[in-house]
Amino acid sequence: SPPGRTEPAPCPLRGRAGGMDLAYVCEWEKKPKSNHCPSIPLVCAWSCRNLIAFTTDLRNEEEKDLTHMVHIIDTEHPWDVYSVNSGHTEVITCLEWDQSGSRLLSADADGHIKCWSMTDHLANSWENTVGSVVEGDPVVALSWLHNGVKLALHVEKSGASNFGEKFSRVKFSPSLTLFGGKPMEGWIAVTISGLVTVSLLKPNGQVLTATESLCRLRCRVALADVAFTGGGNIVVATSDGSSTSPVQFYKVCVSVVNEKCKIDTEILPSLFMRCTTDPARKDKYPAITHLKFLARDMSEQVLLCASNQNNSIVECWSLRKEGLPVNNIFQQISPVVGDKQPMILKWRILSATNDLDRVSAVALPKLPISLTNTDLKVANDTKFFPGLGLALAFHDGSVHIVHRLSLQMMAVFYGSSSQRPVDEPTLKRPRTAGPLVHFKAMQLSWTSLALAGVDSHGKLSMLRISPSMGHVLDMNMSLRHLLFLLEYCMVTGYDWWDILLHVQPSMVQNLVEKLHEEYMRQNAALQQVLSTRIVAMKASLCKLSSSTIARVCDYHAKLFLIAISCTLKSLLRPHFLNTPDKSPGDRLTEICSKITDVDIDKVMINLKTEEFVLEMTTLQSLQQLIQWVGDFVLYLLASLPNQGSPVRPGHSFLRDGASLGMFRELMVVIRIWGLLKPSCLPVYTATSDTQDSMSLLFRLLTKLWLCCREENHITEPDDALIDECCLLPSQLLIPNIDWLPINDGIISKLQNKQLVRLQFGKAPGLVGHTVSSQFDAFVRAPGQPKIDHLRRLHLGAYPTEECKSCTRCGCVTMLKSPNKVTAVKQWEQRWIKNCLCGGLWRKMPLSYS
Repeated sequence: SPPGRTEPAPCPLRGRAGGMDLAYVCEWEKKPKSNHCPSIPLVCAWSCRNLIAFTTDLRNEEEKDLTHMVHIIDTEHPWDVYSVNSGHTEVITCLEWDQSGSRLLSADADGHIKCWSMTDHLANSWENTVGSVVEGDPVVALSWLHNGVKLALHVEKSGASNFGEKFSRVKFSPSLTLFGGKPMEGWIAVTISGLVTVSLLKPNGQVLTATESLCRLRCRVALADVAFTGGGNIVVATSDGSSTSPVQFYKVCVSVVNEKCKIDTEILPSLFMRCTTDPARKDKYPAITHLKFLARDMSEQVLLCASNQNNSIVECWSLRKEGLPVNNIFQQISPVVGDKQPMILKWRILSATNDLDRVSAVALPKLPISLTNTDLKVANDTKFFPGLGLALAFHDGSVHIVHRLSLQMMAVFYGSSSQRPVDEPTLKRPRTAGPLVHFKAMQLSWTSLALAGVDSHGKLSMLRISPSMGHVLDMNMSLRHLLFLLEYCMVTGYDWWDILLHVQPSMVQNLVEKLHEEYMRQNAALQQVLSTRIVAMKASLCKLSSSTIARVCDYHAKLFLIAISCTLKSLLRPHFLNTPDKSPGDRLTEICSKITDVDIDKVMINLKTEEFVLEMTTLQSLQQLIQWVGDFVLYLLASLPNQGSPVRPGHSFLRDGASLGMFRELMVVIRIWGLLKPSCLPVYTATSDTQDSMSLLFRLLTKLWLCCREENHITEPDDALIDECCLLPSQLLIPNIDWLPINDGIISKLQNKQLVRLQFGKAPGLVGHTVSSQFDAFVRAPGQPKIDHLRRLHLGAYPTEECKSCTRCGCVTMLKSPNKVTAVKQWEQRWIKNCLCGGLWRKMPLSYS
């Protein structure tokens, strides 16, 4: 091999042993008059919220025309596709999600760029808000401007205890900043005639657009890509499509001068592909078919693919600073010492492949693992870590994961059209008649544990990529990979659905415990920031095992309790402005933890009741939330005698001193508010008219709390407390708690690793997903009354109000608020963008069951 070239190691793996297997396939219903066909070129994009956008053309046989469609799906409900007529008159060439995963850019072959935003923060409702145009000039590359946020993963420190060591904030400047250093939003595009256009979104909603030529001599740009530097500059790579022409690089600087956008460009060092300078391959690969930077924020490394009709070759290049040799004559006049040696930037080839089948699509990893040229040893030590590989799809239907620097084989998947014996040489393989089904566009998920591909029939395939890349790793190593990526999602706020694809029921308990251990090692401030996210993560994990499914209810109840506690405490106001540093809510927590009296009135005496005075309408509007607190406390205490059954919802609360302490604080607040407005108190159905139900429940709750207030010294409740709790059903009517129903998503149907076939627009049945009788509490009969889980309002058996549900936990709430009271609006504003578990909302049909 020529110097600097690394050949891929042979990989004797195929099928599932190859580290990849099909999780599900979703295809379009065949209709006689109109059908979806893949567009040329076909594009797809995967957001950090696990939404996938892709394009097809809708062909109408009667009118003989094409409609350019954009489809958006949530990976958990792929059949619930939101299809929109894009309004593009020409084929869509680019799709790009923003860094938050809530906006989408689309660009076409007529130079039109459109920005799509969620309507009412719904994942299945989108609208085109703003856009820009370079009339008649097809867009070949598109990207959002960088916002300056980059959190690097340190794979070699995955065993460290501190999140700060595993994930570090990289100093990275935004592409453009507003006053005060706030990043300015916008996008950059490159057109086929060599123009670069930048559009900036001003805070007032206006769009500033500027267009400039990349260089003085404009030439055709067949392929382009955009990357960003840490200094805030933009780098554009272009190729005219011919492998005999150089791949050009340009530095682009964007600024705002006198309320106008200004673009400055500068030529950077270019390169010729190695295969064109190799005499043996000089004319073998005439066209460059793929040009990609290895990452959006890694402008020093680029991937190139050159092809002919049947084969391709892939090369990885790196930009390095090298010392410029100085002639001896000049050395004698002025000797070069140390750092004074002049430096130049030069492209060097890192690695290249042998001859491959023709490459049809390339997908690059999104994990910001910082790998430099000197990191190849580290890369080899951690070569099975997901995120180090990029995906290549071939015309024979196969997909290979190769290391993004060395291009060595890491995993392989053979599609149905490319199944073949491993030992059969490629040359002896007969060519099948007709075109093979292959991916025309594909994208890796944000943790590189899943790959979505859209094939030549317009069908969407979801591939599961093993954390071990098909190699035999011990269970601890696989768990460590999954745990490390779960922690990364916890810190970044990204959705972790693609990690759940790999969690088997036997792993759930171990992962939840390890996740909790790692969380408890962090400092108090970080724990507070991540407190709700880790609870949501535990809930989604526990959903994957029948032995832990009851704990899903507990975790959602805990999220609801934390939210109610924060909201009710925030309503308290100090009586005097010149009060001590602590807020009324903090003082409430402090006093309730110090005073362990079982009499609610004695605890209440120690508080400044004037801080709890609220308007009567506010107190009345909070009654539904107050009722939930009262009902849940009664349910918990009544279930104490059955505490030996972990499959019973609420079980984990009986040993959770922090949550019981929160309930105790809320009972005290509710007691004080009841003196001001008795109708806001929770309603209990008691057998005796003289019984003070709140005092009774507070006394029993305090006794239970005292048993487990210290996490390291939990004691068993005494017989007297259990006996009193046994008597509760004869004193009070025990309410039925409305738990969240089992979610209707796809993740639980993928447990047995069998391929699931789906159809767009058609929800699957519960095939392969049996629910045993012990989970009857979570299954809702079709005619059973439904509830707004966030407002705690009953909606009836067949709701007439439009509702939305969470894409992750299945929580249901009304789309429009029926309330006008400020305090309730404040509560509802918490859940406008996301559910309390962090999942996105999707609009539900009125006749949901």
